[in-house]
Amino acid sequence: MARYQRPPDPRKRDHDKDRPELQSDQDQERTPIPWLWLGLGIGVTVLGIGLAVLLIAAFLDREPLATTLPTPTIIRLTAPSSPVPTGTNSLSPATQIPTFTPPATADLSIAPSELTIGYYAQVYNTDDIGVSLRGGPSTENVRLQLIPEGSFVIVTDGPEEGDGFIWWQVIAEGGVEGWIAGDYLTPAPSPTDEN
Repeated sequence: MARYQRPPDPRKRDHDKDRPELQSDQDQERTPIPWLWLGLGIGVTVLGIGLAVLLIAAFLDREPLATTLPTPTIIRLTAPSSPVPTGTNSLSPATQIPTFTPPATADLSIAPSELTIGYYAQVYNTDDIGVSLRGGPSTENVRLQLIPEGSFVIVTDGPEEGDGFIWWQVIAEGGVEGWIAGDYLTPAPSPTDEN
């Protein structure tokens, strides 16, 4: 018959058997200090410090590198000699100040013979349809307003050619500024003078 054996306790480790028993405090005090290793450590430290001191001393005892600096150029700034002033005894005659003559005021009560900047013009020849006031001197420009036939405008610029017409820049009665083809304008006296 087989004999029953108790299984090993997993809480216990196998290597505990191989470990020597812990030494008591008295045994630890008797452990010798490793003088050999302590001496070697101190020797290596002293040797390293000595080498560092020698390298620093050799570096500091070197003669400095010879450098040749260029000789500085001295620039002296001198001003050119000023002319010696000479005195004059004669006085120049006084200059006559011109008088301002205002330009003649245009007589807007009389219509000029042709369209003229600064004068009035009247819309005509539109078969009672009116004329387009455009943003520029071309039929391609946007229409700003339709000016009825018989309306008065003030000519401010022109003439300019564009799209087969001669264009004039005008200001309409409402203060709108634009361009009208000259074929639909005729010179006119000031509308206030007709009364």
